Amino acid sequence: MHPELVAYLRAHIETFGTAPDGRLFVRANGRDIRYATFASLWSKAREAVLSPEQIDSPLGKRPYDLRHAAVSTWLNAGVSAPQVAEWAGHSVDVLLSVYAKCIDGQEERDLRRIDEALTAEPNRRATPEAGAADG
Repeated sequence: MHPELVAYLRAHIETFGTAPDGRLFVRANGRDIRYATFASLWSKAREAVLSPEQIDSPLGKRPYDLRHAAVSTWLNAGVSAPQVAEWAGHSVDVLLSVYAKCIDGQEERDLRRIDEALTAEPNRRATPEAGAADG
């Protein structure tokens, strides 16, 4: 998980603790929060913090939408697939099968990176031949 989110979770756990089975959010009697209760609170929270246009959009309609948006944002920011997979709790195969279609607008950047790698100074490139010559 992203370090900033880890800090928020640690603060929450320090303040409120966890249920005996480790869950973060439970009813006062320790049982699961009912979906109807959660959905109602989620809707109210969206209305409290989003603009009317955002409320009408799919932004955060379900909690999973926020996770999907975060993972998509990380991938589009250029974070490596293995790192995103680790943060999201996926294998790289699952991550790319679900999110590859969300990666957009990186072709120019990727081509530039390849060009930079190929035109780098020879002593900056690591090649098997360079290593053999040194040894």
